[in-house]
Amino acid sequence: MLTQSMASWSGGKDSCLALWRAQKAGANITHLLTALDESGMKTRSHGVTKDLICAQGESLGMRNTFISASWQEYEKHFINQLKQLHALGIREAIFGDIDLIAHREWEEFVCMKASLTAVLPLWNEDRLAMVHEFLRAGFKAWVVCVDGSSLDDSFVGVEFNQEFINRLPPNVDACGENGEFHTFVFDGPNFRHPVKWESLGKKTYASPKEYGEKTYYFDLLGVPASRAP
Repeated sequence: MLTQSMASWSGGKDSCLALWRAQKAGANITHLLTALDESGMKTRSHGVTKDLICAQGESLGMRNTFISASWQEYEKHFINQLKQLHALGIREAIFGDIDLIAHREWEEFVCMKASLTAVLPLWNEDRLAMVHEFLRAGFKAWVVCVDGSSLDDSFVGVEFNQEFINRLPPNVDACGENGEFHTFVFDGPNFRHPVKWESLGKKTYASPKEYGEKTYYFDLLGVPASRAP
């Protein structure tokens, strides 16, 4: 019997590519774990609604599971949820980090606390090469969050494609690995069908000083199945 795995899931391109690589390598991934903000309505970093994350899970044929926590309580809730997944038979956790050592150390720590093995399919890969792999594979994503200290609002609310990559300033990473931007994946080779969404337009969030000046969001609304073509 194959080892059961879960994936840490933001809904964005890196977690999606890590999931895809793990699947191609034979991993039996059954659950997606997503962190929501304190309201329990949107993802912690990307600002994507819970219903859209659930729509991704449904299209991918996986079960969604969530935590809802402040940054201060994040680790405790994450470990507790990993322990619950371990009790269901999960033994591996897939993460989409690329080369940030502090992130890998944290992931290995929380997995150790829950008796899971951390698996990082993208680790130490070339960032731009992974962007091209993602696009060549046929994944489709929208840029939903931009750090205003790195990019202006013309970079949010657009498709993540080669044109977007070509427009990036030289100091901005093509993967947004330093938090410059975040994406929402709505279709790809492991999706049974595209996730339907509508735009609510762009919004500007005035961040606390320690987090930079502004964050630009592109609000998406999930389209109910009854309205999807």
